[in-house]
Amino acid sequence: MKKPALLLVLGLYITASVISFGVFSYFGKRTLNAATTAAENVSSVEDNRTLLSKLLDIDPNEKQDQACPLSGKYYTKTERDAWEKKRPLAVMIENHVQSRPQSGLSDADIVFEVIAEGGITRFMGLFYCGVQKYDTILAPIRSARTYFIDWASGFNQPLYAHVGGANLSGPTDALGQLANYGWVGENDLNQFSIGYPTFVRDYNRLEGREIATEHTMVSSTEKLWDVAKKREWTNVSPERKVGRKVVGGEDWQKDFKPWKYQDSQPEAGSVTKISYEFWSGYSDYTVEWEYDAESNSYRRKMGGEDHVDLNTNEQIKASNVIVLLTTEKGPLNEKQHMLYGTTGTGDALIFKNGD
Repeated sequence: MKKPALLLVLGLYITASVISFGVFSYFGKRTLNAATTAAENVSSVEDNRTLLSKLLDIDPNEKQDQACPLSGKYYTKTERDAWEKKRPLAVMIENHVQSRPQSGLSDADIVFEVIAEGGITRFMGLFYCGVQKYDTILAPIRSARTYFIDWASGFNQPLYAHVGGANLSGPTDALGQLANYGWVGENDLNQFSIGYPTFVRDYNRLEGREIATEHTMVSSTEKLWDVAKKREWTNVSPERKVGRKVVGGEDWQKDFKPWKYQDSQPEAGSVTKISYEFWSGYSDYTVEWEYDAESNSYRRKMGGEDHVDLNTNEQIKASNVIVLLTTEKGPLNEKQHMLYGTTGTGDALIFKNGD
């Protein structure tokens, strides 16, 4: 048993009011200066993402003054009108060395990272505001774990996308937990019950490399939202019976308490590098963040190499990094499944504005 375990959050500065457990999340800067001209918006990232299928035609002069309820980052009203018809997607994305680089992490509003088993970490990305402009490829998608479901539940029944999950009897039974929550067949988007063409296996996603089957599952934000829409899981949940109780018919934001945000303060601090391990000796999963004062963001490295998003071919970055410490139990069975504390209070390290 190794404790404490490190759980990382990347993102805009937040005060954890919804969850007080370890997470890893990416956010953008909260600043009204983000509105730019068309010429300033042109970049290789824009060109690459256009190839993924552009959804919204946004006037380059439209103000970015609409705060995302998850990250606090400002977007246009056109984007807000789009996201308000939906609910957040929580997607399980793996981090095995052979699965890298992943697709889509840089566009998540929040990303949780923690060990799945055997010292290998896994991500859960929350996709909402940052993916309204593009149908964003998400890969490789993997299986559910109980603690990720706990964290997802803090966002008022998001759409939870995964490929199966831990199902051995006992406290690590993620599929049993989904059933107990009443999510199965509803906001639970399990590849086992949905399949093709929402989920597909792409053996060529990493060009020039042979990859094992478990590293090939791909979907996209719009494909997942399309399934949810057919189930009537939009921003409003459908009325349904869970046990003896009729629930639903409410907007997911009704009782949602957004995190508190702080305006960007470039070059405010002197912390230029953050590094840590989840488990000692597992260097492939050692995380480093290097502060870039010019963009007031932290650039991510993993295993000593730049952590790149396959969709953009650019290094993943975050405006804030939060490292939360929690209790760890396990391995608890022959599958090496773990448990982590997901509620309560505790210690955290918050890095923002280079401080």
